[in-house]
Amino acid sequence: MENNNNSVKPAHFDADLWNPDLAPTTDETRTWNWIHFASLWVAMVVCVPTYMLAAGLVSEGMTWYQAIITVLLGNAIVLVPMLLIGHAGAKYGVPFPVLLRSAFGTKGAKIPALARGLVACGWFGIQTWVGGSAIYVILNSLTNNSFQGSALPFLGIDISQTLCFFAFWALHLVFIHFGTGSIRWLESYAAPFLIAMGLALLYWAYDTAGGFGVMLSAPSQFGPGGAKEGLFLPTFIAGLTAMVGFWATMALNIPDFTRFAKSQKDQILGQAIGLPLPMALFAFIGVAVTSATVTIYGEAIWDPVKLAGKMGGMGIIVALATLALATLTTNLAANVVAPAYGFSNLNPSKINFKMGGYITAGIGVAIFPWKLLESAGGYIFTWLIGYSALLGPIAGILIADYFILRKCKLNVEALFQHNGEYGATNGWNIAGMVSLVVGILPNLPGFLHAAGIVESVPEIFDTVYNYAWFVGCFVAGILYLLMAKRGN
Repeated sequence: MENNNNSVKPAHFDADLWNPDLAPTTDETRTWNWIHFASLWVAMVVCVPTYMLAAGLVSEGMTWYQAIITVLLGNAIVLVPMLLIGHAGAKYGVPFPVLLRSAFGTKGAKIPALARGLVACGWFGIQTWVGGSAIYVILNSLTNNSFQGSALPFLGIDISQTLCFFAFWALHLVFIHFGTGSIRWLESYAAPFLIAMGLALLYWAYDTAGGFGVMLSAPSQFGPGGAKEGLFLPTFIAGLTAMVGFWATMALNIPDFTRFAKSQKDQILGQAIGLPLPMALFAFIGVAVTSATVTIYGEAIWDPVKLAGKMGGMGIIVALATLALATLTTNLAANVVAPAYGFSNLNPSKINFKMGGYITAGIGVAIFPWKLLESAGGYIFTWLIGYSALLGPIAGILIADYFILRKCKLNVEALFQHNGEYGATNGWNIAGMVSLVVGILPNLPGFLHAAGIVESVPEIFDTVYNYAWFVGCFVAGILYLLMAKRGN
């Protein structure tokens, strides 16, 4: 978010650590109350990946209520680091990349900021693909499938899918160009509309199917005689880790938003209202509607874009337009702001917030997001758990540094000075960097196995990988405290 009230660099700040977008917020720019934070979260929560979450867990063998409880519990857990890390943003008005300098050094902070930014680029690509798919289905429904064609070599999608993807991608560039004022406006007005449309979809499914169908009454596959008998615990733990990983990105860069909070109470109350329960509600809508599709269409359709394509008439246009709006609101807030700041932090004098947003959009195309969504299981257990293994250690280090080591006290001016107390060893805090690497290592073998890069690893690594975010968070956080206290 742009912070235009600090347009002149203080003389004692280093030029390669400061620009107006990274500068601490002023009283004039701290305008967000709890309603703004709740609306922000609702607008981000109502999106296609959230809809897919519970359905993906059901496809792994859970009952509907086991899946919803997993979603709710995972989001209640991730809310804790969200509020803890957000405290620094609300108190000192600094964004995530600047806050990182306290634990990683003025130069070392670029590494975790870049890591978080690249993850957001991946999410940006996924969400943009979903929105482009909605446009593709709308066009085919209006033209009797005249836009369908053969898949292009290498890409694996046809020319119309490619063009729709880039059209939706270009829409993001418009909002990036006009700045965060337009993004905030979109989030505020979209939230109530998206809730209403989600409930309307739930009613349509119930009314059309005469109930929610067989999936909501299906037994767990983990019970006696089930296809996955005795495997509930590892599936639950992996699913819970994936749920934590879903918003692990925002748990890190939440200071990018809380720096605009009027008070700590506003950011705490707004996030507590806007995240866990809306996530559970929309995930329930996803699994309930998916269940109803078994009765309506004779198959479980967990992809809402595919479902909308089967509705026909005006229903498909309304449904898919809503999907596109939901995707746009989530993508702009969750997957543009953080990497834009992160890339700006790499070279503040040359890369501002807007340029960082353009870089994000470019990288989001390069990761071929449609390949990440080929199956529900692959989406949850490779992508979500994989990047939670990367982000958990960063969260652990930040919490340990800010809350335990520094007791919520930062020297804001030193965050913008190489020769200040956060300059460490030539700008690198050895404790932070070593702890980050060590926190990632235990999960690396399990990730390589899950991603199919290696054929097999000892079972212990697969077990550890199921706890990826938690393992990384605690290992890195504890090691950081030990090294930092010894260094002092």
